[in-house]
Amino acid sequence: MNLLQTLLAFMVALGSLVIIHELGHYSIARLCGVKVLRFSVGMGKVIYSRKFGPDQTEWAISILPLGGYVKMLDKREQPDLQLSDADLKREFTNQSVWRRIAIVAAGPAANFLLAILIFSGLYWYGVPEPAARLRAPAEQTVAFQAGVRGGELVTAINGKAVQGWSDLRWQLVQLSVEKTTAKIDLERANDGPAGGNRMSTITIPSTALGTDDLEGDFLGKLGLGLARSKTTLGRVEAGGAGQQAGLQSGDRILTVNGNVVADGDAFVNLVRASPATALNLTLLRAGQEVAAIVTPASIVREGKSIGQIKVEIASGVEMVTLRAAPVQAVSQAVVRTWDSSILQLKMLGKVITGEASIKNISGPITIADYAGQTARIGLVTYLGFIAAISIGLGVMNLLPIPVLDGGLLMYYSLEVLTGRPVSERVGQLGQRLGIGLLMTLMMVAVFNDIVRLVT
Repeated sequence: MNLLQTLLAFMVALGSLVIIHELGHYSIARLCGVKVLRFSVGMGKVIYSRKFGPDQTEWAISILPLGGYVKMLDKREQPDLQLSDADLKREFTNQSVWRRIAIVAAGPAANFLLAILIFSGLYWYGVPEPAARLRAPAEQTVAFQAGVRGGELVTAINGKAVQGWSDLRWQLVQLSVEKTTAKIDLERANDGPAGGNRMSTITIPSTALGTDDLEGDFLGKLGLGLARSKTTLGRVEAGGAGQQAGLQSGDRILTVNGNVVADGDAFVNLVRASPATALNLTLLRAGQEVAAIVTPASIVREGKSIGQIKVEIASGVEMVTLRAAPVQAVSQAVVRTWDSSILQLKMLGKVITGEASIKNISGPITIADYAGQTARIGLVTYLGFIAAISIGLGVMNLLPIPVLDGGLLMYYSLEVLTGRPVSERVGQLGQRLGIGLLMTLMMVAVFNDIVRLVT
């Protein structure tokens, strides 16, 4: 069922982005008076089509679901075709270079516009997400060495306010790519008799903010984890080690073997690491402390023995809702789209120069996986994913690689500078090089995808 949902979410996301991209080309081509022969969703052989409008434009679905295209009247494709004077005026290469630039640039522009519209709507509607509150890190991590002990709320990074967990990650990713030290402002609960909160600042050095694998558990490697709720037991299964020890739904775990348990995840890890080993628990039940001894059953998974007590652990996080007024929502959406585009270009530049690992290049398998995950979380998260992928599609198509929109824009820019179009021979050579480069990038991306799935 999850596989089917993942495939469906991927196809909906990809299909909608391709349609928006090609509609950008189509709408500006029509505005410039260029005759459009075919609008295809998908590549390769046409499997279904219908013709509409005064020009009888063919609207088609093609067999390969990756990509799409708009086919305009172009005498280069049929050099022997005799065109009427009316059609000759509407032929693509007969348009001014500025009109051709507008038509080609309209595809990526449509993707950026879509991202801005989605982000604007989400910021206006309100986006629920985890608060930027930290859990206790392991002692060997950078976060622990910087002074994080758990329970702190991140309020700002380098003077810029942090609104939630995704904003925390986003700002640190940007600093990582820029190799900039992060000064993180924290709000801590005051343990003294006066109560209240106190502020402090920790520093994460630029050397710790690596770019080896920003797609992976980037924050976890730094020791920055999302704080979870206290360890409260849910359903206790009959016949399990938990029931035999007298554990009850609603019990809160205070200590295990005399050590305080930070949260539900920490308790689960302790149980898993203690097969057939007695654990002395201190519980809080109906306001009273109760002692219990539970011995996790030993089960084998993937050739390794782990502990199991058959008790559900209620694990939650502190949530916040990020909401903005309409004008502010649009402004934030524009800034987010711009920052995302620049970040992707910087990251690609670092991959090319060897400053960042090629492991950061993702392909269709990873995108499909994220599509399924975000769709299962909810519509708001899924729409945010579509906006992010739309930005990526716009940036990719603007790269100066022949066969992409950016390659054509590069040719037309040379035409503006020199006053004459790029020769057909140079265009054909560039197309071969562009196809080879794209195939290489695709193979690297798919290889990275497979490695991520395996590991």
